[in-house]
Amino acid sequence: MSNPVFSKDDIDRIALCLGDPEVSDNKDHFRLKLTNKTEKRQLSLEIYPEVSLGHHSQGALIVVYTQNCHLQLHDCSGFVISEELGEVTFVSETPGKISGIVVEREAACSLYSNIERGLISDDFTRFGVEVMLSGVALSLAEDILSSQAGRNGES
Repeated sequence: MSNPVFSKDDIDRIALCLGDPEVSDNKDHFRLKLTNKTEKRQLSLEIYPEVSLGHHSQGALIVVYTQNCHLQLHDCSGFVISEELGEVTFVSETPGKISGIVVEREAACSLYSNIERGLISDDFTRFGVEVMLSGVALSLAEDILSSQAGRNGES
């Protein structure tokens, strides 16, 4: 079994980037509740550092709840904190494909699923805007994907 992707220090760094919301340290996960009163949005982010993902699989799980959706990213392999953008990008990688959830300080989120791995380092201008957005959004995570040096970082 490998080391969990998320430590308590990582959770604290994520919370700081997301506006320093209160962090609930539950038995098997951390919960952060983000609120944007101006836009009347709320978002709950749950981070499970190590959880059963099936009969023979353990890994990190990211869960996002909003008024309008419930998103999950199974087997999260890393994350990137962007203080400048006020967002955290959580990524999961399978051979040739990546998926990610971007959580913003303003209590917003985006999901990008099953993206061709090469897209994040390709020339984005060759694609339509609808495809280009996913490549741009997940390109922040390029340095941590399949990295031997570490599973998380800051941009």
